[in-house]
This record gives sequence, C-alpha cells and structure tokens, in this order.
Amino acid sequence: MKNVLFSFVLFLTCFGAFAQTNIPISKDLEVVGITPNVLMHVSHMQTESFGKVPCNGLIYIVGKEAVFMDTPHDDKLSKKLLDWFAVTYPGVTIKGVIVEHFHADCLGGLKEFHNRGIKSYANTRTIALAEKNGYTVPFNGFGDELKMKIGNGRVQSRYFGPAHTSDNIVTWLPDEGVLFGGCMIKAAGAGKGNLDDANVQEWSNTVTKIKNEFGSRTKVVVPGHGDPGGEELLDYTIKMFSAN
Repeated sequence: MKNVLFSFVLFLTCFGAFAQTNIPISKDLEVVGITPNVLMHVSHMQTESFGKVPCNGLIYIVGKEAVFMDTPHDDKLSKKLLDWFAVTYPGVTIKGVIVEHFHADCLGGLKEFHNRGIKSYANTRTIALAEKNGYTVPFNGFGDELKMKIGNGRVQSRYFGPAHTSDNIVTWLPDEGVLFGGCMIKAAGAGKGNLDDANVQEWSNTVTKIKNEFGSRTKVVVPGHGDPGGEELLDYTIKMFSAN
C-alpha cells in the first residue's frame, strides 16, 4: 500500500512538466501518464513469435468517472490493475471498458472486469469474432460508432474499416486530443507485427480515413504496442502498408 501511494504522489508531482511517468504495479504491468486525465496501462505478454510484447490500453478519468480502453491480456493482470485503480482513485466509478478488437491483448482480461460489474462495449464485429474464437464476449454491442460521456469529457469510438483485424476500431478523446489507435497503428520504428487476421490491402486506406478525420486535431497517438507519439505515427503506418 505504501509503495502504491508513494508512486501516486510521485506521479502527481511529475505531471506538471507533462512528463511520461511510469508507475510499476508488478513486473508485467505498469501505468504511464499521458495527460492529466489519461493514463496508459501496459501489460507485458509473452508470445511465441515476438517474445515479450508490451500491450497498451488507456484509462480516461474525468471527475468521479472513468472508462478503460482494452484490458490487460489476462484476468490476473486485470485484477492487479483494477485493485490499483480502486486504491489510487477511491470514489471514481468505472463506467465501462471499450474493446478495440477481438485479440487477447485487448480483451484477454475481460472476465475480471465482468466479475466486478463493469460494463463492456465493442462493435458487433468484435463480439462475433470473440465468440467464434472462444474469448470472453463483451456485453454491449454497437455498429460503427459509440459515443459516451465520462464526467464532462467525451469519448468517441469508431470503426473505419479493416486493418490489423477486420473489426478494429479507434477511440478518440476530443477534449484531450488523444487518439487510441490500438494495434492498427504502429509505433515509430515498429515492424508489421502479427498479420494472421490482417487485411494488408486495406490497412493504409483505413488509417488514411482516420488521419483525415482526426489528424490535425491530434496531440497524442497511442499505438497498441510501443511508445506513444503524434500524427507521425499515422503517416508511418500508412507508408508501411501503402505498397501492399
């Protein structure tokens, strides 16, 4: 408990300089400050093809309400994250978790959220694919767009087309200028990654639509893996797949 509280005080102290502040929760889980209202949770998943991979999600907190984007990759880490959140933000209600696509690095820890009565949201394509592949299924489906209010902050999740998977969405936080691109957006210097369920022919076209919609308003782009950046991550991803 003392370590958690100390980390939180350090986190608040450093935020004034808008530095990305890492708060370790366990050896495979940490939280990183993005803006005063946005945190990135990072769980480290062991894979056969790529070794240990950092998997990003977001937490958006405004006043006494919060929403998560994606879960850690398993329920054990979700429990640690939610326990940390409850201690660090007492009195803040988690209104839901938004699942960006059907892979384990987005919803592998969803059961723990459900166990705590937290609502889950995903587009109907994700729900169908999660069920088909034997994952815990999000409860609440939407079509191409979901809008949500968190305190006085706005959340917009939208489907623009296939890329990393056929169901992948992005989530835009307009009051923060933060775009959570998930696994369809690549970190600077990253490779193409897992293409098992990808549509590489449409990938660039889909990200171009996202850039046209949000690019000029975006301050921070958070990829599914690796470090956040700016609009250049959209350009990097578009270029990577434009030759396909």
